[in-house]
Amino acid sequence: MANSIHPTAIIESNVEIGDNVTIGPYSWIRENVSIGDGTEIGSHVVLSPGSHIGEDCKILHHAVLGEIPQDLKFGGEVTSIEVGDRTVIREFVTINRGTKAHWKTVVGTDCLIMAYVHLAHDCIVGNNVVIANACNIAGHVEIQNWAILGGMVGIHQFTKVGQHSLVGGHYRVSKDIPPFIIAAGEPLRFEGLNIIGLRRRGFNKDTINTLKKAYSYIFSTKYNVSDAVKKIKEEIEVSPEIQALLEFIDSSDRGIIR
Repeated sequence: MANSIHPTAIIESNVEIGDNVTIGPYSWIRENVSIGDGTEIGSHVVLSPGSHIGEDCKILHHAVLGEIPQDLKFGGEVTSIEVGDRTVIREFVTINRGTKAHWKTVVGTDCLIMAYVHLAHDCIVGNNVVIANACNIAGHVEIQNWAILGGMVGIHQFTKVGQHSLVGGHYRVSKDIPPFIIAAGEPLRFEGLNIIGLRRRGFNKDTINTLKKAYSYIFSTKYNVSDAVKKIKEEIEVSPEIQALLEFIDSSDRGIIR
């Protein structure tokens, strides 16, 4: 099918537009932008230089993607943002492009980024991630596959959110959130395994029980994190999920929530 581009939209030079793309009224597609097949761009959307959008995405009204970072160290270097296929970006979302620290900001495939979210420079968001309304995510944050953030969550720079985790709404994230858990409370703390989410995604009973046992060591008052990791390695068979947990803890720079 042919593209549908509203006559009031501004399309600059050096723009790659796929097939069956819709661009709404008064949107501004700037230079060095690419838009994949089947993507729908709403009205008053700005795609700044270096924005690369996948196929079958939906970017709704007044979203601004690829604008320069809100970082005093940014020196005008040529950087980008990448958005994977089938991702939905709702109204008034802002996603800044990278700095020379990472050179790009990435949002994966099949994500839902709800209205008024701000995603800062150099963030890496995995696949199937849901970020609810008005979350504010600082620079260099990593959000792994299938994570869910409740509305109005604020995340400190350089923090990691593990795969299949769930963060309750309105909370402040200043330490890393391990995979497969629910985090809530002030200060943010472990509230149990994300059992409903894991079941919905096909994790079997044995895997869930193994993760429960591992986390009983990590969040026990008897062990610090190092001792808990040692206990897990001694007593629990290393499945892919346990390996992911151990690697997450090992790579944590800010330390995990307790």
